[in-house]
Amino acid sequence: MLRLGFPTIGVTDVERAVRFWTSALDLTDSPEWATERWRTLVDSGGSRVIGLMRSESPVERRPRVHLDLVVDTTAEQEAEVARLIGLGATRIDWDDYPPKPDFVVLADPDGNPFCVVDLSRAPSGSAEAPG
Repeated sequence: MLRLGFPTIGVTDVERAVRFWTSALDLTDSPEWATERWRTLVDSGGSRVIGLMRSESPVERRPRVHLDLVVDTTAEQEAEVARLIGLGATRIDWDDYPPKPDFVVLADPDGNPFCVVDLSRAPSGSAEAPG
């Protein structure tokens, strides 16, 4: 039976990516299949959440697939955006925001875009989100 696994993010610096994503999402770096080029990040129950794979390809400004991280309120979104920036994320100057966006576009330390979505205001026009 075919099942959806977990997203894998291409990164240039695996150790830096491990530090960012484990801190950002309160995950743990699992020893399972850990190599210089691959890491599996798991949640507190041991479920695989994200794979990190060393990649030589350039970051896509508008990737067709990206992560949406969700929060329940605008205040929580503002706090999480600030926390993620403190961890090394950067705010992307996104030119396709709808008039009242429910999402903020950030990039991880490797430049991979992702969104922080406020579910209390969703959807604002998810067709306008990265991708």
